[in-house]
Amino acid sequence: MQNDHYNIGDTVLYKNNQLIAFNKPAGLPVSSDKTGDTSMAQLGEIYTKSRLGLVHRLDRPASGVVLFAQTDRALVSLNEQFRERRVEKVYLAAVAERPPQDEGTLVHYLARDGRTNKTAAYGEAREGSKRAELSYRYLQSSDRYHFLEIRLHTGRHHQIRAQLAAIGCPIKGDVKYGFRRGNRDRSIHLHAWKLQFHHPVSEERETIVAPLPADDPVWKSFQAKGI
Repeated sequence: MQNDHYNIGDTVLYKNNQLIAFNKPAGLPVSSDKTGDTSMAQLGEIYTKSRLGLVHRLDRPASGVVLFAQTDRALVSLNEQFRERRVEKVYLAAVAERPPQDEGTLVHYLARDGRTNKTAAYGEAREGSKRAELSYRYLQSSDRYHFLEIRLHTGRHHQIRAQLAAIGCPIKGDVKYGFRRGNRDRSIHLHAWKLQFHHPVSEERETIVAPLPADDPVWKSFQAKGI
């Protein structure tokens, strides 16, 4: 991901006095990490000329909607909504293996290894693990891949990646979780597609939709079939 070769303004999905959302390109960190690479938050603050509050995270190799607060009031409100699970997050994923069932709810107990930055999924609780739950639905297939819609019910480190891998469906490009080879740009085919929440002032239900990466042939094969 070359941050110098795209216009941050073109990624804006939603904007008002309280909040701003971007369609994060794969490969761009949401916030500063140990690499020192420019982050979405830094670019967003340059664009808005103001301080932004981080509301939620999205893995660096994934793409899609990332929401930031522009006021303290908005940050408090969104943090509360996430904590109370009133925010709905919908993802799309491309996997090589079709799940054994076309829809279902997955419950695992996840344990994060800080040394490897990897999360292990277990069928039963164990010391240091946290319960994780998501629902998935099979949407369609292309010649080589299967596309799933995922709704998160908890927000754990690498949750979707670890849970799909645990049922034998690692995400395309995600070699960390068992996919056979990586994508050239080190991205993974996981896209934060929709985000629903209550506006911190009006309390109206808002929905943000992030278009899929337009230049990616795998996502194009999905879009060609429609949703």
